[in-house]
Formats: sequence, C-alpha cells, structure tokens
Amino acid sequence: MGLWMPFSSNRKPWGLRWRSSVWFITTVVGFGITTDLLVYSIVIPVLPFQLERLSYRKVSSLTGWLLCAYSAGLVFSTIPIAMHSERYSMRRMPLILGLIALIASQVMFMEAPNYAVMAVARVLQGISSSMVWIVGLALLCDTTPEKNVGKQLGIAMTGLSIGLLVGSPAGGALYTRFGFRAPFIFGEICAFVDLGLRLLIIERDVALKWGHDPSAPTAVIMKGALDASSTSDIQLSSLPTAQVHGSTTEINEVEDPMVPDKSRLPNARKLSIARKPIMDPALVRRPIPLLSVIIKLSQSPRAMVALFMSFVYGLVQSMQEPSLPLHLQSIWEFNSDRVGLAYLAAVVPALISSPLAGFYVDQVGPNYITFICLLLALPWWIVLTLRHSLPLFIFALAAQCFFVSGVVAPVTTELASVSRKMPGVGYAHIYGAFNLAFGIGTAVGPVIGGQIYDHARHGWTALCCITSALILVCVTLAFCYTGDDPLLAKVLRHYYPIDSIRKHSDEESNSTDNTSRTHIVSRAESA
Repeated sequence: MGLWMPFSSNRKPWGLRWRSSVWFITTVVGFGITTDLLVYSIVIPVLPFQLERLSYRKVSSLTGWLLCAYSAGLVFSTIPIAMHSERYSMRRMPLILGLIALIASQVMFMEAPNYAVMAVARVLQGISSSMVWIVGLALLCDTTPEKNVGKQLGIAMTGLSIGLLVGSPAGGALYTRFGFRAPFIFGEICAFVDLGLRLLIIERDVALKWGHDPSAPTAVIMKGALDASSTSDIQLSSLPTAQVHGSTTEINEVEDPMVPDKSRLPNARKLSIARKPIMDPALVRRPIPLLSVIIKLSQSPRAMVALFMSFVYGLVQSMQEPSLPLHLQSIWEFNSDRVGLAYLAAVVPALISSPLAGFYVDQVGPNYITFICLLLALPWWIVLTLRHSLPLFIFALAAQCFFVSGVVAPVTTELASVSRKMPGVGYAHIYGAFNLAFGIGTAVGPVIGGQIYDHARHGWTALCCITSALILVCVTLAFCYTGDDPLLAKVLRHYYPIDSIRKHSDEESNSTDNTSRTHIVSRAESA
C-alpha cells in the first residue's frame, strides 16, 4: 500500500497502531516544529555577516525585514489553511504539502541572486510554517485524550527549543567553515527526514474505520468481529464518524451489517470502545463561517488573553533576533561562531521547561503555570541590560528563555480548552488564531527590534525595557483571566467567601425584618 494514498485501498494500512498512536503523532509534530524552527533560526547568526560581506548598510534593519517577510507569509496563509483544514477535516496532506513548500523555499533562498528573491523565499517559508503550527497542533489534539493534552503539547513544543538550539550554532559554524550554502543544505536534509515521517501518519478518523482508536485504552470498536482468518480485510466503512471536537466520539457498540450474529460465530469476540466523552455530546463540530469563528473567539476573555500572550511571545522572541548578535559583537566582540554558542547556552534550559510545564498544566491547570513562568521571567530582562559581566549576561539570557518557553505549553493547552467549549470552533480554528497572533508578533518584532537598535542611543536597553513592560501586562492578564478558575477569582473567594457574604446578607435581612415587626407591634400596643 502506498504512502501517498494509504486510505483509498480496501486493505488495512500496515503499521496501523503505531502510525496512528499518540506518541508517534507527538513525535512527528515535535520533529516538524523542530525542522520549522531550525530552518527559521539557522540563518539568524549568519544573515548580518552575509549582508555586511555583500556591502549592505543598516544590516540590522535589513535582517529584520527578512525575518518580517517570513512572518508575513505565515500571517497571510493562516486563515485559509485553518478554514480549509477544519472544513474538510484534512490534517495529513496539508502537512506534506507544507513541507514540500519548505524544501522549495530553502533552495530558492540558497540560490537567491539578490535581496528581493531572499524575501520571496522567506514568505514561502512562512507559508510552510503555518502548516505545522495549525494543522500539526490540531492533529495532535485530535489524537490525544483531554487529560494528557498539556503533557503531549509540552513534549511537542520542545521541538521549538531544539530547533533554536541546533539551528543558530549550526548556522554559524557551517557558514564559517563551508560558506553561505552549507546551512541551507543542512536544513534541507532535516526537511527530507521530516517528510518521511509525515508520509507515515494515519489520522484518527481513518484508524477508527479499521477498528482502532489511538486515544482509547482499548483499540478495537467492532462488535461481533470474526476471527483473524476471516476478517483481516474487512474495513468498517459503515462506522459513524461524527466529528466531535477534541477527537472524542463516544461509541459504545457499533454493529456492522456485514458481520453475522456473534452467537453463530464460535471464535467471535465482543469488542467495543469503553471511553467517556471528553465533552458534552451536544457540542458536535460543524463547519461555520470565518466571521462566526472570529465573533466567538472575540467574546471569550480567556481566548483573547491567550492570543495576546501568543502575540507577545512572538514579539519578544523576534525583537532580539536582529539585535542580539550585533549587541554581542559590539560589547564583547563576538563573531558568528560565538553568537551561535550564546544562543546554544540560552536555549538548552528551554528543553526542560516546555515538557515540565506541560506536565504540571495537566496536574494543576494553566493558570498557575502561566502566571509563575511570566512572573519569574520578568527580572531577568532587567539583568540583561547590564554590560559588565558576560557570564551574568549569558545566565540571564538562559533564565529568561527557560521561563518564557515555559509559557507556550499552558497557553496552547488553554486554547484547546477554550475551543472544546465553543460549538463549531475546531482545533484548526483556534490554532489558526494562535498562529495568526504569533505570526503578527514575529512579523513586527524584527522590524521594531532592528529599528530601535539602529536608531536609539541605547537600543538594547530600550528593547529590554519594552519587553519587561509587555511581560508585566501579561502577568496581570494571566492572574485575572487564565484558566477555568482564574487566580483572581480564587483570591477573591479566599478573602471574600460567597457563603459568608450570603450569610451576612441573610442576617442583615432577618435583623431588618425583626426590627420592622417590633416597630409594628409597638405601634399596635400604643394604639
């Protein structure tokens, strides 16, 4: 059976269980994010030096515009990709097409004869990035049970840190030793490996047709199934696959008219899915217009706060990309190799924070984790303004990266939770909005960072102060709105218990009634 069209045949796909399993999907999505961030970041330490070698001026601004071109492609492609993926319930094919676009963009960038072609290649790269961030995350949530969504998202999000971890130092080293084409060839090799993994994906709705639910403890759903010798090629084409959001349709027993009564089959077994639905069965997902999706999301404070944090995360991460290499070069005379090592030291702690945050999100909820990570990230941006100690600077860079990266898993989990409670809003919709917010942040971030660094007297200090102010705003919003039970609500209940207020109100009411009765009785007696 071919890998391109594995679902059109009447034969059961080979490797059905592991190709549709939660852990394989998590691995593929995580590796896709790794490839995306590797290709994105591998040029960051080399672009300024390459542009300087080509005699360009105002290198920081030009680098910022190239990074902005990537984000422009990501932003403008987000809405059509999200709507198409959710309308037609397609996950696997958009992921494959996106990766082909990524490979093409790498070749175009590598062979670009001028700056304009570089910009076009970055736009195409941004379009391919939308596929993994929208469709990939939606596919992961489709497959994963609700109780494990935070953990699996946290594990997949380590791909973000790994991509940055490998991309920046590898880009600097390859550029120094082998020239401008070397980083792109390395990115293309990773992209081809990613393509092979994506070709192996089997989506959950397809696995259900063959009697396997990858997100359930029991794997088969067929009642009255024949023995293995007589049913190896039976496909459950009659299986109802109502699209219940969160990839959970409760199916207790499914009868297949092609299968005889189990009482007449001595080797038959009763097979069923024994799962609880992770949401109200009434919330069955049906395609809705784009405007309706926007209205529903805009009416949810939780969704808007999570999307604002996604925007700030993209803005904060991208503002430093064109300016950090130049700051390190200016203060400590770093070359491209040493800039890559600085990125390496900063990103390593993030490998721990993302899965750790995802694990605790499933335990205590996104409200605590989001608030704590943002609060602990704040002081390190102040430390980054100091210029006297390189070890302190690198440590502060690593610390802020650890805590800022820890925000991604709870924010994406929060968005999934919000989506499950909105009729008609699917995972592709909500992660499309996430990708749009993040993309806008990464689009304007490099431009803002490059312009401020080039034109402000203390450009790096100004960028750190702006970032600190944005994080402070996010801390406040997380405290007030994040989670099913925000921290502000918990604090108010602790200091102003509702039962006490009601009891006090009832006592005042009873006291008033008693006073009124006493007054009436007194007037009656005097009369």
